[in-house]
Amino acid sequence: MILPIIAYGDPLLRKKGQQINKDYPKLKQLIENMFETLAHADGIGLAAHQVGHPIMLFITDASVIGEGFSDFRKVFINAQIEESGDEWDKEEGCLSIPKVYEHVKRPSKLRIKYYDEHFEYHEEEYEGMKARIIQHEFDHNNGVLFIDHLTPLKKTLIKGKLNDITKGKVDVDYKMRFAPPRR
Repeated sequence: MILPIIAYGDPLLRKKGQQINKDYPKLKQLIENMFETLAHADGIGLAAHQVGHPIMLFITDASVIGEGFSDFRKVFINAQIEESGDEWDKEEGCLSIPKVYEHVKRPSKLRIKYYDEHFEYHEEEYEGMKARIIQHEFDHNNGVLFIDHLTPLKKTLIKGKLNDITKGKVDVDYKMRFAPPRR
């Protein structure tokens, strides 16, 4: 089932995720729905926060990027990362912040410890674009958005776009859920 993606402005996106265990209710179904939602939105990563579950879970499927990414369809549960390497600057976007793309500096390498969908433990190292995708989605687990990495000037320049998203004034080809207006 395709789930609505929570839009910028919803406080749920700012919550720190809770760790889960293999008995988390309907976990298998949630993961399947997340992959279906990600594919429908033409994304490369999706955190459970973005579909209404503030837990330590995110998925990646970067096969749309092309060669070298067909093996990057993964589930990451209760992840912990250690970043390393030189920072590199690359444009990022987010399904919860549609039509906003900005350059973000991130470390080029990481080591990650996590559980997969079968709760098998993994320790792996990634670099380049795969590391960036993981860092972006891992940030969601901690209530951090890619725009939080921007300079104050950049944040000021995109403030109008962010306000429009908060008000639901954005046209996308996937389902979104907007926060109710503040009173």
